[in-house]
Amino acid sequence: MGFFDKPGGGGAYGAAPQPLTRDRIEQALKAEGWVYQIDSDGDVGGIWDNNLFYFFLYGEQKEILQVRGRWHQALSVDLRPQVREAIDEWHLQKIWPKGYTRVDDEGRLWVISEHSVDWEFGVTDDQLRLTLRCAITTSLSMYKQLSDKFIGGGN
Repeated sequence: MGFFDKPGGGGAYGAAPQPLTRDRIEQALKAEGWVYQIDSDGDVGGIWDNNLFYFFLYGEQKEILQVRGRWHQALSVDLRPQVREAIDEWHLQKIWPKGYTRVDDEGRLWVISEHSVDWEFGVTDDQLRLTLRCAITTSLSMYKQLSDKFIGGGN
């Protein structure tokens, strides 16, 4: 047995990575026991703690997974400088998710989170599930920090 072999694994590091697909994302969400839907555009999405998340595939071979969330709390556009400063503080302390603001057609300010991973060489089921858990939980942490600052707690 080699130095990096794991008993019962499918090679030196366990299960062999497989190409990323929407079906595999769905399987990972099911394995976590999470509820999700497919929208009219064919995008996979769901709600965690009242926050909307989508799971997008980008790249030439759809090898880049992006988990994009939107904090459920719309804010006044007048708060945009303070919200951006709070997001910058988050970025100084954390490596993900990326956060930014968007203003919708009704003039409401939304905070968006993104966590992107390039799986060009494939991904194992465990890696995919870990990535989804990490993207969602760290986004929820960012939203909680913003909630504490701008709406007095909760998320």
